[in-house]
Amino acid sequence: MFTGIVEEIGTISNLKRGVHSATLTIKAKKILEDIHIGDSICVNGVCLTATSYTPTTFCADIMHETLNRSSFQTLSIGDSVNLERAMSANGRFGGHFVSGHIDCIGRISSVQKDDNAVVYAVEPSKNISRFIVEKGSIAIDGISLTVTKVTDSTLSISAIPHTIRETVLSQKRIGDMVNLEVDVIGKFVEKLLYPDRHQASSEQSSSITLSFLWENGF
Repeated sequence: MFTGIVEEIGTISNLKRGVHSATLTIKAKKILEDIHIGDSICVNGVCLTATSYTPTTFCADIMHETLNRSSFQTLSIGDSVNLERAMSANGRFGGHFVSGHIDCIGRISSVQKDDNAVVYAVEPSKNISRFIVEKGSIAIDGISLTVTKVTDSTLSISAIPHTIRETVLSQKRIGDMVNLEVDVIGKFVEKLLYPDRHQASSEQSSSITLSFLWENGF
């Protein structure tokens, strides 16, 4: 589990592609201060497992499913990536629950200055709008961000200078692809309320209703 608070920007130093897989080597500094083989590291919003490391790099394997779901299919040597280690139990929870499991790829459709901030509009590649609410949270390339606007085809976020400077947002342009992960709580609530949406044939309907959630303080 991650928080969406990016710790540093890493650089792809090597990329080996298979038929339906890949192996990444990422150059980093802070991430390597406390790393072990098997650790989970969030790379541009995707939870990857460190398979080996050196004093300056770590490696991670990417399987077929991950390539299909994420913007990793467009990565090249020299590209910058957001990095975050798994959250520790004694740390501050500065962002929101980020699982590192990508829901879809989005495309940046506009980038506009708004005084000291920059507003990014993103078009998701599939309909995830039912999970997105204004002033709710979303992870874009692993960055915990607040949704400022939702339309039928786009979602918008506003980023402050610090966030832009400390993440790969500073390098994003119109047309670039980004990884999107919606707030996981919304997905769990939907499955409890509407199990048939996730299971074609359900013999038993959920006893969880909106009234039940309201009565129990949700």
